Amino acid sequence: MSLFDNSLAMRTLDMLERGMDAQTLRRQVIADNIANVDVPHFKRSEVIFEAAMKRAVDEQRALSEPRLEMRTSSPNHIARPAPRGFDQAVPHRVVDYSSSMRNDGNNVDIENEVAELTRNQLHYSLLVDRFGGTYRQLNQLLRMA
Repeated sequence: MSLFDNSLAMRTLDMLERGMDAQTLRRQVIADNIANVDVPHFKRSEVIFEAAMKRAVDEQRALSEPRLEMRTSSPNHIARPAPRGFDQAVPHRVVDYSSSMRNDGNNVDIENEVAELTRNQLHYSLLVDRFGGTYRQLNQLLRMA
């Protein structure tokens, strides 16, 4: 374990990398939805990630706050769950079976998918920009040391 493994910069880079992975999967899922817009009975998919990342961030933040110890007098008592790390925040692909937009059972709205693709690209670009900025700051810090 190196000096910087648990630093704020490394945790930030890890979070940004996970965000970029989620946006990459989201782009693939949206492209799949668009490619199948005319396929009867095709159900659109989406990527769920933000809630898992928020939960991991909140749990990491809670680690830095003072907390009460839970004591148990028996091994059968329920222990406090260990906080999840960022490695537990993974994107999941889910299929939307709940709706049908057309008579053929397909529920892909091409306008919505194109808007989501644009939004996804903006989010990805923001994450890449922030990743590069954090990496440059860390690199400058290491050069000064």
